[in-house]
Amino acid sequence: MNPGSTNHIAPFVGAGVRQLANRAGRTPFFAYDRCAIDARVRELRRLLPAEMHLHYSIKANPMPAVIHYLSARVDGFDVASVHEMALALDAGAAPTDVGFAGPGKSEDELRRAVASGINVHVESQTQLRVVTALASELGVQPNIAIRVNPPFHVGHSGMRMGGGATPFGVDVDQVPALLREIKAREIALAGFHVFWGSQCLHAPTIIQAQRQSAELVARLASDLDAPLRFVNLGGGFGIPYFPGERPLSLDAVCEAMHAWLPHLLERLPGTKPILELGRYLVGEAGVYVCRVIDRKVSGGKTFVVTDGGLHHHLAASGNFGQVLRRNYPVILGNHPDATASERCHIVGCLCTPLDRLADDVELPEAHIGDFVVVRQSGAYGRSASPLHFLSHPEPVEMLV
Repeated sequence: MNPGSTNHIAPFVGAGVRQLANRAGRTPFFAYDRCAIDARVRELRRLLPAEMHLHYSIKANPMPAVIHYLSARVDGFDVASVHEMALALDAGAAPTDVGFAGPGKSEDELRRAVASGINVHVESQTQLRVVTALASELGVQPNIAIRVNPPFHVGHSGMRMGGGATPFGVDVDQVPALLREIKAREIALAGFHVFWGSQCLHAPTIIQAQRQSAELVARLASDLDAPLRFVNLGGGFGIPYFPGERPLSLDAVCEAMHAWLPHLLERLPGTKPILELGRYLVGEAGVYVCRVIDRKVSGGKTFVVTDGGLHHHLAASGNFGQVLRRNYPVILGNHPDATASERCHIVGCLCTPLDRLADDVELPEAHIGDFVVVRQSGAYGRSASPLHFLSHPEPVEMLV
């Protein structure tokens, strides 16, 4: 899906955007398209090896309706907090199909995770010792996996999550000592988790990272007394946001997976391989819609003022990890086919110069009452934004 195309956002433009605004009751709002989510899952199921299990990473979009919808379409969930854990379990996920990762799990979080029976991905010796002590206190057998900090660096990735010094996971050279401690405590190791990065559009990079991750976990598991229940090989699949970016070649990634996965399963018989995806499942399925409430000219530049802003969609404002600010794809939703006729800056309603949804963008002339639609907004939108900044109302969310 190309961010320059409007085909996949048909429900969010023309008469559709007015209907959604009436359904929401007000602007701004986020809307997520079930059909687009279904299409992405079907495409993955068609191309992935049958043995590969698909997990949804809830941090990408924790809206309960999205999680419930995906619960019937994926094989499990990956969570980064006990609130996300509760959302996954409430959606009907089996505890052993939920993995909890994160470098700073508190004792209270770990107690709740152990009591729930989910897989706790330990990221330090401290976490391992707290989990085993809590399991003894509760009289249960914990489900422990080790999150491994891979020894390799990955280029072409929007955010590197492993390789080198990092708070995430356990360095490879420290894993043997952790395995010895687990064995001494007479605990069964459930699996390994390797997460190398995110938002990658370069198929050769993903292929290389997956092959290296598979080789790494096979080597680490070679001397274990019992087979692993699963290996989580991370995700990293990106979506295009900006001009010039091309969609990931999923065919190439999956073709390579058909080649390397059988070798991993031969070395780890009975082990379930997991692919963990978040943004790739929901990112292109969502839009953020706000309404034009003013337009003004200052210093020869046109500013289109909306009732939305960075407090709802920090990522679109460029303040969520962008080094050089670039525009998310933006259109006038009620004039999707109109010819672009002016260059303008689309700004929000907040009293800060950071509140920009698009800089120097070419659009049809926008008027008060028009709908600005920010595409590629299904992941890391509402939940990654400072919703209470300046105390403006929160946006509505809808699964449509």
